[in-house]
Amino acid sequence: MNTAVQQLLASFDALPEADKHRAAVEILRRVSAVGAEDVPESALVEAADELFRALDAEEAGHAER
Repeated sequence: MNTAVQQLLASFDALPEADKHRAAVEILRRVSAVGAEDVPESALVEAADELFRALDAEEAGHAER
């Protein structure tokens, strides 16, 4: 992993949860638009599932407040 990717991930980790989710969705959209054939469909499905689980957990946390 090069320095630019490490910086990107560090910046991502520093984002508020809602912004992390928006960024993840946008990255997935861009990956699928540019070269989804290079990324196994199972990896995209797994990433999307993980994102939706995180969104559900965040929503549930807000509902409890």
